[in-house]
Amino acid sequence: MYRVLLAVSDDDGQAREQADFVASLPGTDELDVTVTHAYDESGERDPHGDPLPPEESTGVQAARARLAEAGLTVETRETYQPVAEGIVDLAADIDADLVVVGARKRTPIGKAVFGSVTQSVVLDSPVPVTVVGVE
Repeated sequence: MYRVLLAVSDDDGQAREQADFVASLPGTDELDVTVTHAYDESGERDPHGDPLPPEESTGVQAARARLAEAGLTVETRETYQPVAEGIVDLAADIDADLVVVGARKRTPIGKAVFGSVTQSVVLDSPVPVTVVGVE
């Protein structure tokens, strides 16, 4: 079994492109796909202080639908802030063989000010990372 962690944002188009990439991998009958989205923990909490499950992201919905069209079964897992750290930790937790992330265009100043989740995942991931970009 080949485990793929597909980390998506709320950008439906980007999530579909990432899912298309995963569906195009050879040996899809051997793929175990986990889709994740990072949520902010500042939301409502249960009586024990744990965050309540968030409403499923539109990016997760789009990726799941596209993967289902390709005949793949998908598990969904949530990660929380900080985003890059959550993705890297989840990749290790599920023993992923590949992480698939999205990219978006930013100016050099934007990268310097806001950082890049994709860059952090690429640098810190324990497994190979594929970056799927949009135009």
